[in-house]
Amino acid sequence: MSVGNEVSILDNFIPQIHGSSTELPADLRDSVRLFRGDVLDTGLCADAMEGQQVLVHLAAETGTGQSMYRVRQYTDVNIGATASLMELLLTGKYPIHGIVVASSRAVYGEGAARCPEHGIIYPDARRKQAMEAGEFEPKCPFCGHTTSMVPTPEEAPLRPSSLYGLTKQVQEQMVLMYAATLGINGFALRYQNVYGPGQSLKNPYTGILAIFSNLARANEPIYIFEDGKESRDFVYVDDVVEATLRCIEAPAQKPVALNVGTGSPVTVAQVVARTLAYFSSKSEVTITGAFREGDIRHNCANIEKLKATLGFVPTVAFEEGLREFLAWASGQELEERNYEQSLVEMRKVGLMHG
Repeated sequence: MSVGNEVSILDNFIPQIHGSSTELPADLRDSVRLFRGDVLDTGLCADAMEGQQVLVHLAAETGTGQSMYRVRQYTDVNIGATASLMELLLTGKYPIHGIVVASSRAVYGEGAARCPEHGIIYPDARRKQAMEAGEFEPKCPFCGHTTSMVPTPEEAPLRPSSLYGLTKQVQEQMVLMYAATLGINGFALRYQNVYGPGQSLKNPYTGILAIFSNLARANEPIYIFEDGKESRDFVYVDDVVEATLRCIEAPAQKPVALNVGTGSPVTVAQVVARTLAYFSSKSEVTITGAFREGDIRHNCANIEKLKATLGFVPTVAFEEGLREFLAWASGQELEERNYEQSLVEMRKVGLMHG
């Protein structure tokens, strides 16, 4: 969709995200300015921001599990580069009147839950000892009772359980603070589990849909962590684009953080079952009870504030979006994958159990 804006893109085409692709899609090459390089290159960022009115900051290292042992890398990119961008804005050399930063639901940690005795509460990160005993649901911090999931609102305490989530918290708070300081629009979009055609099929740290679709297409065994009842709020890429565009075009307002999700969780076991059915796969499925430190149990966004602020509610149901994604994935080559290697790395540093 074209709305007549002049767009500059800065990208380093990292293989973990882009695979073997090192170019923009053909239909974009003549319509945008491309700055090839790293967000840590402050001079290149300055060049890319020349003449631009809105900064959409999507650059980040991603992956909950990987972040737990690549501490310096995630901190340098997600926090350090964002700090450099804020310093550029403070020079006053750029006509930017709005910032949109890609935050994450990871800032909440476990998020909201309901205790039968204490109502809505915000559980602590799950304990290793409990998960080793097969107790995967979060516990009430007041009475220790097992909780049930409820949608998490933006007003929930920020209690990330992974380094990735912590860097996203700092990143979004930095952007919102400086947007307020500069008197410009600021939006921190707490994306839930984004998926859709074009995503990396070989990144072992993000995107369970990509991992499961690869294995199902190859009829290889599929191993599900925990008990398969852990859930995620999957939001289709088109809805994410629409929410981001509405922030770009929004009238002047107070800087704000917004959930971008559907409010409808889907369990990992359901994802696997639907993926296998689509491909008529012969993959054998094993629920392992294994778990990774830093993972959360459930993810479901309260999207009332998104609707009130942007007048938008995501429209693509998971069943529809999954079909679109799997149809696209089925036409891609089965590349060499390094999912198993990522698990080996986590075991090596003591963050993968079972």
